[in-house]
Amino acid sequence: MEFSLSGNALKTFARSITCLARIGNELVFQATPSLLSLYTLNSSRSAYQSITFKPDFLDVYSVSSAQVQCSVLLKAICSVLRTPIASIDHLSVLLADSDASKVQWTLDCFNGVRKAYWITCNVEPDIQHLSLDRRKLPSSFVVRPRDLNRLLANFQSTLQEITIIATQPSALPCDAADQIGGKAVELRSYIDPTKENDSSLHTQLWIDPTEEFVQYTHTGNPVDVTFGVKELKAFLSYCEGCEVDIHLYFDKAGEPILMAPKFGLDDGSCSNFDATLVLATMLVSQLNGGNSSEPSTAATAGAQHSRGQKELILSIHRIIPEFGSAAKDDNGGADKQVSGERNQNINEQRTIQRMGMMNISIGNNADGLPSSHEEYP
Repeated sequence: MEFSLSGNALKTFARSITCLARIGNELVFQATPSLLSLYTLNSSRSAYQSITFKPDFLDVYSVSSAQVQCSVLLKAICSVLRTPIASIDHLSVLLADSDASKVQWTLDCFNGVRKAYWITCNVEPDIQHLSLDRRKLPSSFVVRPRDLNRLLANFQSTLQEITIIATQPSALPCDAADQIGGKAVELRSYIDPTKENDSSLHTQLWIDPTEEFVQYTHTGNPVDVTFGVKELKAFLSYCEGCEVDIHLYFDKAGEPILMAPKFGLDDGSCSNFDATLVLATMLVSQLNGGNSSEPSTAATAGAQHSRGQKELILSIHRIIPEFGSAAKDDNGGADKQVSGERNQNINEQRTIQRMGMMNISIGNNADGLPSSHEEYP
């Protein structure tokens, strides 16, 4: 596998690597004669991102067989791209053969300097493909990145999860319509029911889709989805850098939310690259939780947490079919790894309620930073 980039394509590729690094720790390359695909999965198994490039996006692109794949650490690739992109003439990536243990990254700079890096890779990664069809998700909206950034600026910077509530404007009760001005979308900071004496600031923001969104689609009863803000902001920055709108697709609480760039009228057909980010959502609806008159006890929260894990695993089986076989192959290793991560960071307990049990295994590559060599002509 070999490919080379320069100019605006190099800037987009570097932007893609930055976004992927904010989602996961390991990057999987999968190259076919018709497509170059990059995948990553975060450590808590709650976010999955893929970015694909068509051959005409690249200056040079060649694949020695029907399919070539490998995985590398994103930290190592970010070390390669520390060189300012504006000073790079072109970037070349070479995997000598399908059994090679290292990927060569070469930067040819405008000042005549050539930098070569060899990054250790795993040539037999566990490839996971998403089978979620965005066209089957009933609710969606398109928003400009700068507008969504302006809306998110109303929330605290430390906010970890946010809730989106979508309704039909005509379905609002008269008193509610008078109270919030008939606005059909609400952004709400997530309130953790397991926290006692929570003194953090909670924000609710009502939005008129006709004013803030480019496109809005929702019919039927109100629905809500609660997901991570960190991943949303990462993808938002990516879309803003690519100067495209962001398209969000969702169904209901407990079902994943999918984000993709919006390229003109024909989504993705007029672009030589595409991206997809899928995030887990809280299983418990905030609409039901907010209206419940029953007292919230630790035992009830624990029972809901247990049921949420089981139902969420079934949901992931529908989204990623390879989940079952991957879990069996890694039986002990993956479970121990996830268990160790939970013990190291107590904050991941909240993430488990979203998609913490999405035990998809991507092959581990050897740890190690790239060795760097500079050659001066």
